[in-house]
Amino acid sequence: MSNALIPLITLITLEIILGIDNIIFISILADKLPDEQKNKLRIWGLSLAMLIRLGLLAVISWILKLDTIVFTAFNTGFSGKGLILIAGGLFLLYKSTKEILHKTENLTDDDTRIRSKKGSFKKLLSEIIILDLVFSIDSIITAVGMVQELWIMYVAVIVAVTIMLFASKPISAFIQKHPSFKILAICFLMMIGITLIAEGLHFKIPKGYIYFSMAFAFLVDLIQLIKLKKK
Repeated sequence: MSNALIPLITLITLEIILGIDNIIFISILADKLPDEQKNKLRIWGLSLAMLIRLGLLAVISWILKLDTIVFTAFNTGFSGKGLILIAGGLFLLYKSTKEILHKTENLTDDDTRIRSKKGSFKKLLSEIIILDLVFSIDSIITAVGMVQELWIMYVAVIVAVTIMLFASKPISAFIQKHPSFKILAICFLMMIGITLIAEGLHFKIPKGYIYFSMAFAFLVDLIQLIKLKKK
Protein backbone atom coordinates (compact mmCIF):
# COMPACT_ATOMS: atom_id res chain seq x y z
CA MET A 1 0.00 0.00 0.00
CA SER A 2 2.85 2.38 0.86
CA ASN A 3 4.35 1.80 -2.60
CA ALA A 4 1.09 3.03 -4.17
CA LEU A 5 0.88 6.22 -2.07
CA ILE A 6 3.34 8.30 -4.09
CA PRO A 7 1.82 7.37 -7.50
CA LEU A 8 -1.64 8.06 -6.05
CA ILE A 9 -0.71 11.52 -4.75
CA THR A 10 1.10 12.32 -8.02
CA LEU A 11 -1.91 11.28 -10.09
CA ILE A 12 -4.35 13.23 -7.88
CA THR A 13 -2.15 16.32 -8.31
CA LEU A 14 -2.05 15.82 -12.07
CA GLU A 15 -5.84 15.38 -12.23
CA ILE A 16 -6.36 18.61 -10.26
CA ILE A 17 -3.96 20.57 -12.47
CA LEU A 18 -5.63 19.26 -15.64
CA GLY A 19 -9.01 19.97 -14.05
CA ILE A 20 -8.26 23.69 -13.80
CA ASP A 21 -9.20 23.95 -17.49
CA ASN A 22 -12.59 22.43 -16.70
CA ILE A 23 -13.20 24.81 -13.80
CA ILE A 24 -12.33 27.89 -15.88
CA PHE A 25 -14.50 26.77 -18.79
CA ILE A 26 -17.45 25.94 -16.52
CA SER A 27 -17.09 29.23 -14.63
CA ILE A 28 -17.22 31.27 -17.83
CA LEU A 29 -20.27 29.40 -19.12
CA ALA A 30 -22.01 29.58 -15.72
CA ASP A 31 -21.92 33.38 -15.92
CA LYS A 32 -24.50 33.18 -18.71
CA LEU A 33 -27.08 31.67 -16.34
CA PRO A 34 -29.23 33.19 -13.58
CA ASP A 35 -27.58 33.15 -10.14
CA GLU A 36 -29.70 30.24 -8.89
CA GLN A 37 -28.46 28.00 -11.73
CA LYS A 38 -24.75 28.86 -11.68
CA ASN A 39 -23.85 26.52 -8.83
CA LYS A 40 -26.04 23.80 -10.33
CA LEU A 41 -24.10 23.97 -13.61
CA ARG A 42 -20.77 23.72 -11.79
CA ILE A 43 -21.87 20.67 -9.80
CA TRP A 44 -23.38 18.94 -12.83
CA GLY A 45 -20.38 19.77 -15.03
CA LEU A 46 -17.74 18.45 -12.63
CA SER A 47 -19.86 15.45 -11.58
CA LEU A 48 -20.29 14.45 -15.22
CA ALA A 49 -16.54 14.90 -15.73
CA MET A 50 -15.97 12.35 -12.95
CA LEU A 51 -18.55 9.92 -14.36
CA ILE A 52 -17.11 10.23 -17.87
CA ARG A 53 -13.59 9.50 -16.62
CA LEU A 54 -14.72 6.57 -14.50
CA GLY A 55 -16.69 5.23 -17.45
CA LEU A 56 -13.71 5.56 -19.78
CA LEU A 57 -11.50 3.76 -17.25
CA ALA A 58 -13.91 0.82 -17.50
CA VAL A 59 -13.12 0.59 -21.23
CA ILE A 60 -9.47 1.56 -20.88
CA SER A 61 -8.32 -1.07 -23.39
CA TRP A 62 -10.44 0.66 -26.05
CA ILE A 63 -9.13 4.09 -24.99
CA LEU A 64 -5.54 2.93 -25.46
CA LYS A 65 -6.37 1.84 -29.02
CA LEU A 66 -7.19 5.48 -29.81
CA ASP A 67 -3.46 6.15 -29.70
CA THR A 68 -2.83 4.02 -32.81
CA ILE A 69 -2.54 5.71 -36.22
CA VAL A 70 -5.79 5.62 -38.21
CA PHE A 71 -4.60 7.34 -41.40
CA THR A 72 -1.76 9.50 -42.70
CA ALA A 73 -2.09 12.84 -44.48
CA PHE A 74 0.56 15.43 -45.38
CA ASN A 75 3.23 13.15 -43.88
CA THR A 76 1.43 13.29 -40.53
CA GLY A 77 -0.17 10.30 -38.85
CA PHE A 78 -3.59 10.89 -37.31
CA SER A 79 -4.80 8.71 -34.44
CA GLY A 80 -8.26 8.55 -32.90
CA LYS A 81 -6.95 10.45 -29.90
CA GLY A 82 -5.32 13.04 -32.15
CA LEU A 83 -8.54 13.68 -34.07
CA ILE A 84 -10.48 14.08 -30.80
CA LEU A 85 -7.87 16.50 -29.44
CA ILE A 86 -7.89 18.57 -32.66
CA ALA A 87 -11.71 18.73 -32.65
CA GLY A 88 -11.73 19.67 -28.96
CA GLY A 89 -9.03 22.29 -29.49
CA LEU A 90 -10.92 23.87 -32.38
CA PHE A 91 -14.11 23.93 -30.30
CA LEU A 92 -12.26 25.55 -27.39
CA LEU A 93 -10.67 28.13 -29.71
CA TYR A 94 -14.07 28.95 -31.20
CA LYS A 95 -15.75 29.38 -27.80
CA SER A 96 -12.92 31.42 -26.24
CA THR A 97 -12.49 33.67 -29.31
CA LYS A 98 -16.23 34.27 -29.35
CA GLU A 99 -16.22 35.13 -25.64
CA ILE A 100 -13.33 37.60 -26.03
CA LEU A 101 -15.07 39.23 -29.01
CA HIS A 102 -18.26 39.77 -27.05
CA LYS A 103 -16.45 41.01 -23.94
CA THR A 104 -14.32 43.51 -25.85
CA GLU A 105 -16.82 44.66 -28.48
CA ASN A 106 -19.95 44.54 -26.28
CA LEU A 107 -21.79 42.51 -28.90
CA THR A 108 -25.00 40.61 -28.19
CA ASP A 109 -26.24 37.35 -29.63
CA ASP A 110 -28.04 34.23 -28.49
CA ASP A 111 -25.31 33.46 -25.95
CA THR A 112 -25.49 36.84 -24.21
CA ARG A 113 -29.27 36.64 -24.05
CA ILE A 114 -29.14 33.05 -22.89
CA ARG A 115 -30.48 33.90 -19.42
CA SER A 116 -33.99 34.19 -20.83
CA LYS A 117 -33.94 30.88 -22.73
CA LYS A 118 -35.56 27.84 -21.21
CA GLY A 119 -33.09 25.39 -22.75
CA SER A 120 -29.96 27.40 -21.92
CA PHE A 121 -28.89 25.13 -19.05
CA LYS A 122 -28.99 22.00 -21.24
CA LYS A 123 -27.15 23.81 -24.05
CA LEU A 124 -24.32 24.89 -21.78
CA LEU A 125 -24.16 21.50 -20.09
CA SER A 126 -23.82 19.80 -23.48
CA GLU A 127 -20.84 22.08 -24.29
CA ILE A 128 -19.25 21.15 -20.96
CA ILE A 129 -19.74 17.44 -21.70
CA ILE A 130 -17.92 17.84 -25.05
CA LEU A 131 -14.88 19.37 -23.34
CA ASP A 132 -15.09 16.87 -20.47
CA LEU A 133 -14.81 14.04 -22.98
CA VAL A 134 -11.75 15.58 -24.68
CA PHE A 135 -9.96 16.36 -21.42
CA SER A 136 -10.85 12.94 -19.97
CA ILE A 137 -9.35 10.97 -22.87
CA ASP A 138 -6.16 13.03 -22.71
CA SER A 139 -6.01 12.64 -18.92
CA ILE A 140 -6.56 8.87 -18.93
CA ILE A 141 -3.91 8.17 -21.57
CA THR A 142 -1.48 10.32 -19.57
CA ALA A 143 -2.41 8.48 -16.36
CA VAL A 144 -1.79 5.06 -17.95
CA GLY A 145 1.78 6.12 -18.68
CA MET A 146 2.28 6.92 -14.98
CA VAL A 147 0.62 4.02 -13.12
CA GLN A 148 -0.48 0.50 -13.99
CA GLU A 149 -2.95 -0.20 -11.17
CA LEU A 150 -6.51 0.59 -12.22
CA TRP A 151 -7.75 1.19 -8.67
CA ILE A 152 -5.23 4.04 -8.24
CA MET A 153 -6.71 5.77 -11.30
CA TYR A 154 -10.25 5.36 -9.94
CA VAL A 155 -9.32 6.76 -6.52
CA ALA A 156 -7.33 9.63 -8.06
CA VAL A 157 -10.25 10.69 -10.26
CA ILE A 158 -12.79 10.58 -7.40
CA VAL A 159 -10.54 12.48 -4.96
CA ALA A 160 -9.47 15.09 -7.55
CA VAL A 161 -13.03 15.84 -8.72
CA THR A 162 -14.24 16.07 -5.09
CA ILE A 163 -11.53 18.67 -4.38
CA MET A 164 -12.45 20.55 -7.57
CA LEU A 165 -16.14 20.59 -6.56
CA PHE A 166 -15.23 22.45 -3.37
CA ALA A 167 -12.70 24.72 -5.10
CA SER A 168 -14.83 25.59 -8.13
CA LYS A 169 -17.22 27.96 -6.32
CA PRO A 170 -14.57 30.35 -4.86
CA ILE A 171 -12.56 30.21 -8.10
CA SER A 172 -15.66 30.99 -10.16
CA ALA A 173 -16.66 33.81 -7.79
CA PHE A 174 -13.17 35.33 -8.04
CA ILE A 175 -13.21 35.20 -11.86
CA GLN A 176 -16.68 36.77 -12.04
CA LYS A 177 -15.80 39.50 -9.54
CA HIS A 178 -12.72 40.68 -11.45
CA PRO A 179 -13.33 41.27 -15.21
CA SER A 180 -9.61 41.44 -16.00
CA PHE A 181 -9.12 37.93 -14.62
CA LYS A 182 -12.07 36.75 -16.68
CA ILE A 183 -10.37 37.91 -19.89
CA LEU A 184 -7.17 36.26 -18.66
CA ALA A 185 -9.06 33.02 -18.01
CA ILE A 186 -10.53 33.08 -21.53
CA CYS A 187 -7.01 33.61 -22.94
CA PHE A 188 -5.90 30.56 -20.93
CA LEU A 189 -8.61 28.54 -22.67
CA MET A 190 -7.35 29.77 -26.05
CA MET A 191 -3.85 28.60 -25.13
CA ILE A 192 -5.19 25.20 -24.03
CA GLY A 193 -7.08 24.94 -27.34
CA ILE A 194 -3.89 25.60 -29.31
CA THR A 195 -2.06 23.05 -27.14
CA LEU A 196 -4.71 20.39 -27.85
CA ILE A 197 -4.46 21.00 -31.62
CA ALA A 198 -0.65 20.88 -31.46
CA GLU A 199 -0.75 17.61 -29.50
CA GLY A 200 -3.19 16.15 -32.01
CA LEU A 201 -0.66 16.99 -34.74
CA HIS A 202 2.19 15.40 -32.71
CA PHE A 203 3.76 18.72 -31.67
CA LYS A 204 4.51 18.07 -28.02
CA ILE A 205 4.31 21.18 -25.86
CA PRO A 206 5.30 20.32 -22.26
CA LYS A 207 2.31 21.01 -20.02
CA GLY A 208 4.66 22.42 -17.38
CA TYR A 209 5.48 25.34 -19.70
CA ILE A 210 1.79 26.01 -20.30
CA TYR A 211 0.78 26.02 -16.65
CA PHE A 212 3.86 27.99 -15.59
CA SER A 213 3.04 30.74 -18.11
CA MET A 214 -0.57 30.73 -16.89
CA ALA A 215 0.56 31.01 -13.26
CA PHE A 216 3.00 33.83 -14.14
CA ALA A 217 0.32 35.80 -16.01
CA PHE A 218 -2.09 35.30 -13.09
CA LEU A 219 0.57 36.54 -10.63
CA VAL A 220 1.21 39.68 -12.72
CA ASP A 221 -2.53 40.40 -12.89
CA LEU A 222 -2.85 39.79 -9.13
CA ILE A 223 -0.02 42.23 -8.33
CA GLN A 224 -1.67 44.82 -10.55
CA LEU A 225 -5.01 44.28 -8.77
CA ILE A 226 -3.40 44.72 -5.32
CA LYS A 227 -1.68 47.91 -6.52
CA LEU A 228 -4.98 49.34 -7.82
CA LYS A 229 -6.74 48.52 -4.53
CA LYS A 230 -4.05 50.33 -2.55
CA LYS A 231 -4.56 53.43 -4.72
